[in-house]
Amino acid sequence: MMRNELLKLIKKEALFKKRIVLSSGKISNYYIDIRRISLTSKGLYLIANLIWDTIKKDNPTAIGGPTLGADPIVGGVCLLAHTKKKKIKGFIVRKKPKKHGRQNLIEGKTLTFKDRVVIIDDVTTTGSSLINAYLALKEYKIKVIKAISVVDREEGAKEAFKKLKCPFTSIFSKQDFV
Repeated sequence: MMRNELLKLIKKEALFKKRIVLSSGKISNYYIDIRRISLTSKGLYLIANLIWDTIKKDNPTAIGGPTLGADPIVGGVCLLAHTKKKKIKGFIVRKKPKKHGRQNLIEGKTLTFKDRVVIIDDVTTTGSSLINAYLALKEYKIKVIKAISVVDREEGAKEAFKKLKCPFTSIFSKQDFV
C-alpha cells in the first residue's frame, strides 16, 4: 500500500522524462528528483516507513548517508524509530571534511566500531556517492550492515556493493519508471 502510494507520488512529482547528465556523468532520458518528495511531509513519511520496514529486523544502531540525498531521509527514519521506542543515531557523510570547526567528514552523533550501520541514498546509478560514504565509514572501522537506495537506476550500484560484500537493496528500480 505505502509502496504503491509512494510510487504514484514519485511519478507525479519527481519523474522528469528529458535528456539529462547525471552526477555519474552518464546521460539519461529520465531524471528522478527524490528531494521533491523527501522534503515533503507525506513523501518523507512514506519513505521513512518503507525504509524502517526494510531495516528493523537488522537492529541497526545508526543510519546515514551522503549529503544531500540522505539528509531528510535520515531525519525521517530517526524520528520514526523514536516513535517506535527504538534508539538510532543519524549521521551525514560530507564529500570533504569542513575546513572550519571540528573539520568533520561524518556529522552527527559519534559512531563506534560497535555500531550496526545502515547507509542510505535517494537515488543510485553507479552508487559512487553511497560507496564513498561506505568507504569513509570503513576508514573509521564502522560496520556497515546494509546499503539502501530509494531508487536504483540499475547501472552498477548493486554490483559494486556485491564486490564490497555489503547487502544492497532499493525500494524501487529502473523497471518501475521506464
